[in-house]
Amino acid sequence: MVAILLLPIAFIPLLGYAVAATRAAAVDPEAGPPPWAPSGRLLADGFWTALAVLLVIAPFAIALNPLSGLIAQAHLWHVSDRALSNLYANIAAGFILALPWGLLMLLLMPHATMRFATSGNPMDLFDFAAAVQGVGHDFATWNLAAAAIVTAWAIGLAGAALLCVGLLPGVFYAILVSAHAAAALHLKAANSPAR
Repeated sequence: MVAILLLPIAFIPLLGYAVAATRAAAVDPEAGPPPWAPSGRLLADGFWTALAVLLVIAPFAIALNPLSGLIAQAHLWHVSDRALSNLYANIAAGFILALPWGLLMLLLMPHATMRFATSGNPMDLFDFAAAVQGVGHDFATWNLAAAAIVTAWAIGLAGAALLCVGLLPGVFYAILVSAHAAAALHLKAANSPAR
């Protein structure tokens, strides 16, 4: 309950910490995670990252209600309560849109976050063409990083099954693994010979 209440406030610093962890892992992958210290940079990094995430989410959020309406009109289940039927349609639409949204996030955000963490330039978060090019330049490393990110978030969110006690440590774990996976993209690019 406390985690849910603090989510709107903690979202931006949490994303800022994810960028700081990516930056630290890119500099020294053997070092531990950076200390949690509230700062202006933490909030600024979190703000820009939240804006980039919201930009990627926006088309899917816009498509949610129309898709939900189509699913409700299809009468895929027989429920006499209209509100319950609409709820089922919203859940189905959310699950249908979750896969392409997740794939787009994995395609764009690891490279964008890595570039932003190393350069400090917020425009790197919004250079989606460069992110796609980064995937094309080293698909194998991106594929391993994406697998690590997906696995970490699956394990981290499974902590919610422990009556939400494990949710915060699980999300923290997923952020650290995601940061190291994104930093691996930077390390691979830095160690690659120029073509």
